[in-house]
Amino acid sequence: MRDPARSLADQIEDLLPQTQCTKCGYPACRPYAEAIAEGAANYNQCPPGGAEGIARLATLLGKPVIALNPVNGIERERPVAFIDEAACIGCTLCIQACPVDAIAGAAKQMHTVIPELCTGCDLCVAPCPVDCIAMIPVTKHKTGWQAWSADQAEAARQRFHQREFRLRVEKEEQDARLAAKAAAKLKEVNDETALSAEELAEKNRKRAIIQAAIERARLQKEAQEQKKI
Repeated sequence: MRDPARSLADQIEDLLPQTQCTKCGYPACRPYAEAIAEGAANYNQCPPGGAEGIARLATLLGKPVIALNPVNGIERERPVAFIDEAACIGCTLCIQACPVDAIAGAAKQMHTVIPELCTGCDLCVAPCPVDCIAMIPVTKHKTGWQAWSADQAEAARQRFHQREFRLRVEKEEQDARLAAKAAAKLKEVNDETALSAEELAEKNRKRAIIQAAIERARLQKEAQEQKKI
């Protein structure tokens, strides 16, 4: 039953497993929920939710239960990523791909998966240049919501949002650094442009003296090397 106090997209999102796997064809669970609410996507495109997930969505939407769309994948045991640490080259591509920060490591150092945080999304597998990541089933034939709990889904959603916030802050800080660097460079150019003809000539004269001194030093070094031959 729908809750009139909350948007339909919010209620749909609550019924999704929050693996953020993109198998539904959308970049995360929230965009998929919004697409369902808007009628732009069907409610049978989430393999991690499986048949039970479809049934939950069908009940909310007042629609019939239908089969999972095979285009989006199959319902399966929930896997956990495993990194062959001996083969890992520390490229960090898997860390960048993980939507819930479930992989620990640093550049040129061994990486490892934190099993209890992994949602089994598979997104770390494709970017690995040395094919050292395997997805290992861990739920003993349980699939869909039988292999995943509401608490796990909520924890994954929170980690996803925390990661999105962190990445946004890092980008804003990087943009600010680049803007400050560009402003400093512009000021330097403007300061030079503002110089009088006499000041500019004097500055160029000093540059020429320094350049000449560097060239003399280079020639002297070459001469010394020639004498040694």
